[in-house]
Amino acid sequence: MNKEMKPAPGASRRRGPCPFERCHPIPEDSPDRDPAGKLDDEDYPAYSMGHAAEILGVTQAFLRSLDAAKLLTPGRSEGGHRRYSRYQLRLAARARELIDQGTALDSACRIIILEDQLAEARRINTELQQHPHRPKSDQPGPASG
Repeated sequence: MNKEMKPAPGASRRRGPCPFERCHPIPEDSPDRDPAGKLDDEDYPAYSMGHAAEILGVTQAFLRSLDAAKLLTPGRSEGGHRRYSRYQLRLAARARELIDQGTALDSACRIIILEDQLAEARRINTELQQHPHRPKSDQPGPASG
């Protein structure tokens, strides 16, 4: 007989609490409680290695090589699988671009690290220019002695 299969309890299309949350509840004040916060967090490791490779148009071996070169340190799922953030995907895309232009992997990684440091320094500089006056308690003073 061909019976229509019924979905298992909790397996409907409606999104409900994750089974993991039943055993390990997320505290009410945790930022992880709000799924929208994870969507906006560019450092949240949301992408599996396979998905990351597909998005970037690279092989999984390429992503592993970036991990071995210490350009990326992906998060790990409970099962030990690599998980990548949007920020890491941007770094990997930049690495692919440099390598495609003939840059060696080690050199590409160094370039990307320096570009990232420069961008951070510029961000801090802009922030300091917008807020030039710090409270006196934050400013270094003459050494007392």
